Amino acid sequence: MSRQYPDFPRVGVGAIIWKNGFVLLIRRAAEPRIGQWSLPGGLQHLGETLAEAITREIREETALIVKLGDVVAVADLIERDPAGVIEYHFAVIDYEADWVFGEPRPGDDAAEAVWADPMHLAPFDLPKIQQDVISKALSRRRNSIVL
Repeated sequence: MSRQYPDFPRVGVGAIIWKNGFVLLIRRAAEPRIGQWSLPGGLQHLGETLAEAITREIREETALIVKLGDVVAVADLIERDPAGVIEYHFAVIDYEADWVFGEPRPGDDAAEAVWADPMHLAPFDLPKIQQDVISKALSRRRNSIVL
């Protein structure tokens, strides 16, 4: 089951993990986008629910324990090669999560993990779609009423 030049779309999951107003970013250790900063996430495995998939990916990539929240965004990620052939195709479901325990330890598909100020993400050169998801999650947090 190749991610590159797939026969059908893959289901991906991502997480906007919050700790004291900061968001967790990872530097990718594998394609697609190796070496680039990203939100933690990966592919759903056969037999997993979406919530199980993102919880597993967070644990594998960061070793963190989190409290999973709501879905923040659903998006298509379709990338074509220079010849116009679909090289990657993912349907991605992004969840919000709150840090509970642990220090980020990069593993699996993550080479590095850092807590970043969501208002100063330019140095990380995140894909626009992920910048938009973080902005949406931040806006939701600011507009939520805590009882």
